[in-house]
This record gives sequence, C-alpha cells and structure tokens, in this order.
Amino acid sequence: MIEKLGLPFPMLSDPDRTRTIRPFGVADEKDPRNIARPAFVIITPKGEEAERLISSDFADRPTEDEIIAAVGKLGLAPVEAEPISLGPVAPGPRAMPIRAMEPYYRGAKFAITAMRIRHPDLAEETKRYIDELDRYIEATRVLKRANG
Repeated sequence: MIEKLGLPFPMLSDPDRTRTIRPFGVADEKDPRNIARPAFVIITPKGEEAERLISSDFADRPTEDEIIAAVGKLGLAPVEAEPISLGPVAPGPRAMPIRAMEPYYRGAKFAITAMRIRHPDLAEETKRYIDELDRYIEATRVLKRANG
C-alpha cells in the first residue's frame, strides 16, 4: 500500500488485532469484526503520547481542524516538509468515478438529515456527519474542477 500510494511514511497493519488494535483500545467492540476505529495518536518529538483522538465508529473521523488544534497544543515550531513525489496514479477497477461522488455524498447527506428529523436525540451526532459530508461534497467539486 505504501508503494502503491507513494506514501512518505510507514503504515501499520494488524490483521489479527493482537498487536495494536486491541492493546491500544481502538477496536470497535460494537462491530462483530472488531475492526479498528479511526484513530490519531499524536506523539511528541520525545516519543511520548501527547493526545489520542479515537472515533466512535468506522464512519466517524476527527476533522482536519481538530487534528491541527491537537498538534498545535504541543507548541512546536513548524518545519519545512520534504516535497512528496507521487508515482503514477490510476483508479482501481472498482473506484467510484468522480462524476458519481457528489450525487453519492448528497444522497448520504439526505439520509442523515432524515435520521436527524426522526431521531432528534441524535442531533449533535448527525450534525457532525452532515458537516463531514459537506466537506466531502466540496472536495469532490474541487476534484471535478481540477480534472475538467
């Protein structure tokens, strides 16, 4: 995956969930597969854990602003990142075409909006998903403009 995506950082894989997913408390106990919930662990330059942002389930993600704010708490001076050189990029055979993404996300937003109306007690959680879908919709529009 690192080579395929041209990532400038290592990735961790824990298929049997024994080395990191369960020990670090990120397994989704509500999911029968015990898959990992999305998690961001911020490590200080001294190697100490500074903050942990763990999502409530597979569909939940901390926003970029939340991650940046958490990193900002460290008070570190910014550094200049090395330029990233991407290899050839091509969608896989099952990839959703860009033209289909915006209608897909709008449909998901419509469904979450209906859930919000039916379950007012979930208003705060559904708002978070709606905000996330709005970001995805805007990102899709940017992609469409960039790809003509």
